[in-house]
Amino acid sequence: MNIPQSSFKRVIIIGGGFAGIALAKKLSQQEFQVVLMDKNNYHTFQPLLYQVSTGGLEPDSIAYPIRKVLQGYPHFYFRLTEVTGIDSESNTVHTTIGDLKFDYLIVATGTRTNYFGNESITQNSMAMKTIPQSLNLRSLILENFEQALLTDDLHEREALMNFVIVGGGPTGVELAGALAEIKKGILPKDYPDLDTRRAQINLVQGADRLLPAMSEIASKKAEDFLENLGVNVWKDIRVTEYDGKVATTDQDTSFETATLIWAAGVQAVTIKGLDAEKLLSVSKRLLVNEYNQVKGFEHIFAIGDVAEMVSEKYPNGHPMMAQPAIQQGRLLGENLVRLQQGKPLQPFTYRDKGSMATIGRNKAVADLPKFKFQGVFAWFVWMFVHLYFLIGFRNRLVVFINWVYNYVKFDREARLIIRPFKDNNETAR
Repeated sequence: MNIPQSSFKRVIIIGGGFAGIALAKKLSQQEFQVVLMDKNNYHTFQPLLYQVSTGGLEPDSIAYPIRKVLQGYPHFYFRLTEVTGIDSESNTVHTTIGDLKFDYLIVATGTRTNYFGNESITQNSMAMKTIPQSLNLRSLILENFEQALLTDDLHEREALMNFVIVGGGPTGVELAGALAEIKKGILPKDYPDLDTRRAQINLVQGADRLLPAMSEIASKKAEDFLENLGVNVWKDIRVTEYDGKVATTDQDTSFETATLIWAAGVQAVTIKGLDAEKLLSVSKRLLVNEYNQVKGFEHIFAIGDVAEMVSEKYPNGHPMMAQPAIQQGRLLGENLVRLQQGKPLQPFTYRDKGSMATIGRNKAVADLPKFKFQGVFAWFVWMFVHLYFLIGFRNRLVVFINWVYNYVKFDREARLIIRPFKDNNETAR
């Protein structure tokens, strides 16, 4: 790996997401040799992936080079690799480019799509957890309309224009709203020779309300916004099978669709060597104590979505969102310094700053610790928060300009099929 020997303790961070980047920044001026490993050379701002999928943004506006984040930090190294295993006895990380020993190991691998063991949905649905997946979804959406122009079969045409989104959390709600706005404002202009009024957006939620992690008023308002946009909202229904043409549910309802988008759950990305049953919670997250130490270890930590810190207030661990990951990364940076100095560690306390979701133009819901509001003001607050947490001035500027342009022109310029989607493309799954 060509990592030099150092008199400093070596900290290996696996994962360049919100948690890993927050920790790396916190250690930037400390006396550690820090090695950050990731299979991508960029950090992805995942909350805006749905805008890449729907042509609102190009992927480079929500991605940022990890090496640029680490520029100017002494004793920092980045390696583009995939971690294949961990040997906790010899304190060694095994990767596709070699092995490396550590003094402290931090697992910040995040999550991947959870299909709950359903093989037909795994094989035939679309996910939206990564930039390649979002680009595949964008291509498929556009290709479906191109193909709908060419077919004389009414059932096939309607299936091509029928979109089913499974999962009524923020991802599903935001994606449904974006597709509804495309149907309303863009498709009639792009496809004047196609009756795009017959396009359907179906949002299927297994629970009895949308956005179950938010307040009931936010859930109700989000549903109202979506229905006003023409989205068909289905509650208390679960999709059980999808063969690429028909989505079957546990009710009498089924959907003929060429596109099923799975946003119904995630699971932790674990690594061989730390995936023993005694270390994993029911949700497959690594069990950690209040200092983010993985159960049974003092020198191995887990932060962010992959970590489950059980408490009275959070019996299932903290929510899988950016804020808990960022806060855990920052505190762990401070605690590693305390370890070096022989000081006691500080326990993690999550400062809940609230949650938000946008449903479309001038439509959003926000649950803040002291206030709950919906509509235009919530939409502006949502935009400000997302711009603030984007990494890099250029990304903030590009996203802001795109949002202003899209708002004024009611358009989405990135309606490009850069690489046609193919069913055998593994990056789509």
